[in-house]
Amino acid sequence: MNSDQAMKQPQDAGKPAPSLWRSISIFLIPLMLSNVMQSIGQLAGSIIVGRWLGVDALAAISAFFPLFFLLISFCIGIGSGSSILIGQAYGAGNMERMKAIVGTTLTFTFIVGVVLAILGGVFTWDVLRLVGTPDNIIAVSVHYARILLLSLPVMFLYFVYTTFMRGTGDSKSPFYFLIVSTVLNLALLPILIFGWLGLPKLGIYGSAYATVVSTLLTFVVMLVYLSKTGHPLQFDASVRKYLRMDGALLKLLLRLGIPSSVNMVLVSLSEIAVISLVNGYGSDATAAYGAVNQVASYVQMPAISLGITVSIFAAQAIGANRTDRLKQVIKVGILLNYLIGGAVIFLVYVFSQTILSWFLTSEHTMEIAHHLLMITLWSYLVFGHAQIITATMRASGTVLWPTLISIVSIWLVEVPVAFYLSRYTGLGIQGIWIGYPAAFIVSLILQYAYYLTVWKKKRISRLIE
Repeated sequence: MNSDQAMKQPQDAGKPAPSLWRSISIFLIPLMLSNVMQSIGQLAGSIIVGRWLGVDALAAISAFFPLFFLLISFCIGIGSGSSILIGQAYGAGNMERMKAIVGTTLTFTFIVGVVLAILGGVFTWDVLRLVGTPDNIIAVSVHYARILLLSLPVMFLYFVYTTFMRGTGDSKSPFYFLIVSTVLNLALLPILIFGWLGLPKLGIYGSAYATVVSTLLTFVVMLVYLSKTGHPLQFDASVRKYLRMDGALLKLLLRLGIPSSVNMVLVSLSEIAVISLVNGYGSDATAAYGAVNQVASYVQMPAISLGITVSIFAAQAIGANRTDRLKQVIKVGILLNYLIGGAVIFLVYVFSQTILSWFLTSEHTMEIAHHLLMITLWSYLVFGHAQIITATMRASGTVLWPTLISIVSIWLVEVPVAFYLSRYTGLGIQGIWIGYPAAFIVSLILQYAYYLTVWKKKRISRLIE
């Protein structure tokens, strides 16, 4: 049963229908596994780099990550907007409209990818210098960054295509392709880093080249697979004829995507602000920051996956004119957030020392990272709860106020708290991480307030016909 079918089945008003639980779980599991697979390559690279190439090499990668995330933030926002439109078009059964959305999004994101790749490559050194990247790692970090930046146009196309498929309720195909990408990445990592099979020894840069090559090959495999299986989103003549920027669709896409992109950009800028504070404590602290981010990326996967799932199910319900199902979608999402997210956080708390030892060898760096994990892990449950609420509102096209609330939480809570506690209370680097739970709590309170007092009183209708 797909998500659209589940939306059309009756249920008791007092509790989520078993079909909805089952459909959300069936969609969620491959999505979560996809996110895990997506991070395995990064984690494997960090383990290899951190344990065999040293803390400075790991710090060089960690220093670039916020900048890279900043550059792909626009694509993430546009992908989010397109998934809402595709979900509504699919829920309404309008396949031609869905393919027009695909064509416009592909054309626009490719152009943006080319522009950002060029600008990012030109200004990499200046930005990394601006955020205080330590002198002993900046040259390596810049070289590593410029390799990855070359892949932005293809990476953008690959990313948005996976969001298209998820918008139709297909979370399995993106999972299969991520398996391909991860296997390729893991196979290429040692070959390119250590110079096996007669290839040149590239060291830390081998990790970047492995990412670029695996992404390119996987994208090609994905297009071939969609064509051979007759997938509704295969890149055939019916999609290619829409490879232009339809003015009305682009305007709607940007209306949904720009606030999300701005939010992602400001999240990225906040991470740059945070790492500039972290860099002041030396390269060991920068490496600890990278290690904590690796672990946190897994801890927040249930929350992020549930946010995507709820957004797609809500969009399809709205497209099918079944807004009565939204309350039940939210309820299932929140319960799964605490069940799955709580289990993951508990396991990481118990095995945190072992997990950190996978890619850190310095006892001092591990001690810093362990303290930071203890401070922040629990708060990702609060983060997940807020994600469910905002995802539902975004699925209806309400993006401005949820975005403004997120921005307020980051820039008026997280960054000031991190700055003040690290500089003026004697907490040092630990004070930086207290900013995260503070921001998550404020965000949940404000999002809920808007949801209850404004959004629930609106008339919810689909955005496309």
